[in-house]
Amino acid sequence: MQYTKGQLKRVIVARFDDGDVLIDEIKRLAVKERISAGLIVMIGALRKGHIVTGPKKPKIPPDPNWETFKDAWEIAGLGTIFKGKKGPEIHIHGALGKGKKTLAGCIRKDSKVFLLIEAVIFELKGIKAEKKLDPKTGLKLLSFLSYL
Repeated sequence: MQYTKGQLKRVIVARFDDGDVLIDEIKRLAVKERISAGLIVMIGALRKGHIVTGPKKPKIPPDPNWETFKDAWEIAGLGTIFKGKKGPEIHIHGALGKGKKTLAGCIRKDSKVFLLIEAVIFELKGIKAEKKLDPKTGLKLLSFLSYL
């Protein structure tokens, strides 16, 4: 295990609107506000998109199990923002529901907002970390520039 400590810097409340590509808009906000480390809490709905619901088999590197959803699903989600080589890296996990169906996993690609998503971003300060490509897993993993 590795870890570091920091503090809460500021809180940003955002609304993402119908048709917004969720991850793109969070990245745009992170760039505009210069957020290098943060936690995102969100509720709302996604019109359509893609979610990874775990690996197909428990092996490294993982082969993701992709699911596509459409026709507006409710979402309760959590995510992180950390610096990456080419700008902010957004990692969101959520539980999606429609009727009696439920999906849970990692929201990806061009998932679009339905009506709105309300989000609270807790920006962190004193966190010296970034997402780096890990050759073993093929994933961009959180890496601490200095850890305790």
